[in-house]
Amino acid sequence: MGPTTRRSRRRRCAALLGAAALAVTAGGALATPADAAANASANASVNVDFPTHCIPPPVAGLPPIDGTTTAKIEVDNASPKVGDTVGVTYTVVSPAASNPTDLALPADIMTPTGKVALGGAQTGAVTVTGPRKNPPVPGRGAFPSFSMTGTFTVTAPGAITLSPGDYNIHTSYILELDTPCTVTDPPAPVSETVTAADDPPANTRAISLGSASGSPGASVVVTGSHFTPGAAVTLAGRSGAAQTADTATVTADAQGAFSGSLVVNDLTTTGVVAYEGGAWSPDTGAGPVAYVVVDDTPVPANSQKLTATVKAGTLSMSQAGDSVALTAVDFGEGGAATGALRSVTVKDFRGGPAGWSLTGKVTDFTGPGATVPAGNLSWTPACATEAGSPSTCRAGSAGTVGSAGATLASAADAALTGGEFTADARLSLDVPAFTPPGGYAGVLTLTLT
Repeated sequence: MGPTTRRSRRRRCAALLGAAALAVTAGGALATPADAAANASANASVNVDFPTHCIPPPVAGLPPIDGTTTAKIEVDNASPKVGDTVGVTYTVVSPAASNPTDLALPADIMTPTGKVALGGAQTGAVTVTGPRKNPPVPGRGAFPSFSMTGTFTVTAPGAITLSPGDYNIHTSYILELDTPCTVTDPPAPVSETVTAADDPPANTRAISLGSASGSPGASVVVTGSHFTPGAAVTLAGRSGAAQTADTATVTADAQGAFSGSLVVNDLTTTGVVAYEGGAWSPDTGAGPVAYVVVDDTPVPANSQKLTATVKAGTLSMSQAGDSVALTAVDFGEGGAATGALRSVTVKDFRGGPAGWSLTGKVTDFTGPGATVPAGNLSWTPACATEAGSPSTCRAGSAGTVGSAGATLASAADAALTGGEFTADARLSLDVPAFTPPGGYAGVLTLTLT
């Protein structure tokens, strides 16, 4: 056997042993599920230890290894609402005791995948993946930790626990090898808990007016629907964000409907509202519906009354283009394909108190023989307000877009709203390492409400 052959076998052996050793975890006392749950309730994202059964690649010729994994689960939103998408990071803090060989292992040969177990108010498993990225491992040196990320959509209110689950380490060094590691006694201890809130029921109350204007002291008919059956409903005039002295009270019938009259005297009236309870609230009321008091006071002798009208416009949006080419990523490496959203211009020329919200959602990215999930697209929104606009826009939070959607920009309700705004976002698509080469396309749909 020549020197070259021996070196080649040593390198091959190092790869096999390296793959197997990634499954070995340092020993130590294990946290009980009760201890871990108590820690998780007191401190977010605690490290937990759990027994692990790992199977080295068959070609390594090594028996299964039972050891201890130390891991941690983190989330990007610990207080989501039902329907929100939560980002999850599964970090294996101690994946191995050490490199069992004297030969160093090169950088970027490890590609991890795994599962996070959900419990409590919502059950199931979250698939997580990590990039092919690791520092070089010296001979007899400790293996580095690694992280995997994924998302899940909240479907139920309450406390949702997250526990580390099974994971697999794929190594690409001379041979393509897998080392699957399973939780010996599932589930593993709880590492993180999120508390999901249920969205309040949508307010479907609505009113309409018998006329849009009238003289001072005229009576306007107000018709309402979807109020609480039998509830006392206050009809009131509004002057911008303030309530006027013009009020009346009606009672909703067994179907939650009513019809009543409101005498409007205040010349500054801009609208009419109806609400349940002791004060106006958008959660228990409807309106405002626009109403104008026409000042028909007689003109004094030898005088001329001048009038002018400002017409309300519409809420609209336009975009600078309809296609975005993200940067390319390498097969086997994967990573972030980045780009910029085509600028979106929002024009709010309605006047009045209503704000607006611009949201986006995306489909899966389909390509040759594979799909990159919609949840792999994230953005970092930005929004600029044109000088002189009554409203100020606010950019949405950075994070996952996904099929459930996320907010790109918005403007809040106010006494007087309106203006012109420009919304942008930096885009990043997390492409798995071994996604088949070719073009992938998804559709991002923007909705303005």
